[in-house]
Amino acid sequence: MTSRTEAPRDPNLVQRDLAQARADFPILRTRVHGKPLAYLDNAATTQKPAAVIDAEADFYRNANANVHRGVHALSQRATDAYEDARHKVRSFINAGADAEIIFVRGTTDAINLVAQGFALPRLAAGDEVIVSAMEHHSNIVPWQMACRRADAVLRVVPVDDAGEFDLDAYAALLNGHTRLVAVTHLSNALGTITPVRRIIDLARAHGVPVLLDGAQAVSHLPVDVRALDCDFYAFSAHKLYGPTGIGVLYGKTAHLEAMTPCQGGGDMIRSVSFDATEYNELPYRLEAGTPHIAGVVGLGTALDYVTSIGIERIAAHERELLHYATQRLAGIPGLRIIGTAAEKSGILSFTLDGIHPHDIGTMLDDCGIAIRAGHHCAMPLMQRLGITGTARASFALYNTHDDVNRLVAGIRQVCETLGS
Repeated sequence: MTSRTEAPRDPNLVQRDLAQARADFPILRTRVHGKPLAYLDNAATTQKPAAVIDAEADFYRNANANVHRGVHALSQRATDAYEDARHKVRSFINAGADAEIIFVRGTTDAINLVAQGFALPRLAAGDEVIVSAMEHHSNIVPWQMACRRADAVLRVVPVDDAGEFDLDAYAALLNGHTRLVAVTHLSNALGTITPVRRIIDLARAHGVPVLLDGAQAVSHLPVDVRALDCDFYAFSAHKLYGPTGIGVLYGKTAHLEAMTPCQGGGDMIRSVSFDATEYNELPYRLEAGTPHIAGVVGLGTALDYVTSIGIERIAAHERELLHYATQRLAGIPGLRIIGTAAEKSGILSFTLDGIHPHDIGTMLDDCGIAIRAGHHCAMPLMQRLGITGTARASFALYNTHDDVNRLVAGIRQVCETLGS
């Protein structure tokens, strides 16, 4: 993969940039239960910089109108902002054309669109779809639904105890019945970075298209869809410092043109009569109805913000925080880190002997520390690992060593209070 921003040589430059960046997020000045907020639930959603908040508000104040269908000035202004954001997305992931960028509600919506509009029409009885054991439910359930309707079979690539994707087992699963592979780029529950380049190469040898769930990866790693040669890539704005309710499906042009639209309505048509409908060109044929225009504008601003700092800088900062936190947590008796893959990013899941993850999360909240507790919409993975859930701290560009130190102190307090 290629980066559009070089990592700086001077680590102090990174520290200065990120110290300034932290001040850009108004919510980080919030106090929770009388204590400063340490927000470590970024895998669920990231906080939003003032620039994104202001961009959405400015749109509603100065440019609010529907896109594409108006000749008046506000409609043209809204359309320009909407399509400018599409171009920013194309550049951010290095897609080949703006028409390969489809705006959807989020990663879940994107995956369902591919499952119903691309995979299902091509599935027949006995065909197979491959996922991995570490997938989010959003990259499991849509394929179960499609396979059930087509009498096809869902195959699962196992993971080992460290949370590593089993490439040998995956290679053995690929065969003449495989119609699509859908895997995560970065596990939301473990932080494992999957070997997507190798996964795609093996699938390509069988002529099988690949969808990557990039919901977690896109804010932690440089993503170049052309270098990866993936067929589809899905992600959400709200995990990338942007608004909720908006996301992106990237698809190769030939695949998108071959897809059956799953929703009919305004703007996805060229002409309509009671006898027949002629669909619009890409990308509009897959974007029925009035879109979340302000959300798209906010996404474009979020991409500007991330690009101004540099995704490589952000990734380096998060790797260092992950390393620091892993070392600090290793000294706590009874704490077990879940997910120890060699390639990880941004996510630290753990359990404490005899203490339920929800109790950990509740007590840390009393300390002003926000984490996530539970199965993280990855129940099959939890079953594979023999646990019901984990406590999960996840990092972003605005997190600091102080956040980690407070997390460690909070966990020690949990152990003193609830430990046997």
